[in-house]
Amino acid sequence: MSELASELMNAGAGGSGTLFDLAFYVAAPFWLLMILLPAWSWTARIVATPWIVAPTLVVWAIVAAPLFAPLWTLVTQPNLAEITEFAARPGAGTLMWAQIIAWDLFIGRWMYLDSRRRGVPALVMSPLLVVTVLLSPIGLPIYLALRHLPWFLASELGLRSPADSPR
Repeated sequence: MSELASELMNAGAGGSGTLFDLAFYVAAPFWLLMILLPAWSWTARIVATPWIVAPTLVVWAIVAAPLFAPLWTLVTQPNLAEITEFAARPGAGTLMWAQIIAWDLFIGRWMYLDSRRRGVPALVMSPLLVVTVLLSPIGLPIYLALRHLPWFLASELGLRSPADSPR
């Protein structure tokens, strides 16, 4: 691992690592837009592109580069003992964190866009997006279950005109 990458992964408050922190900080503005300003026209424009995950994936790539050989072995031949051993390596926690952050943002982005298209009230979605940013394995199934409620069905049956839908 390069000295600079090692320093970036291990620097920062409490030894959390600059890149570890950066993985979240580059995703946070998108979450804030979806949660706090869901109806703002610029939110929909910004979040419309799947490339909003790119900054977090750049962090992932920086950390993954020096760990790629053992990482490739783990993902092509998964083994719990080796994954546990890998997780103890310097940078592995940051690598996993950046992947989680990128994935959560991608899921949250889909939920936001789908909910806007279906007319789900922001008062329902904003708290659910907070749950999703914290624990997407809980937020996503809740959202999937909510898709069967009346506001979803109205849009599915064409009872809302396109003018009623957020843009």
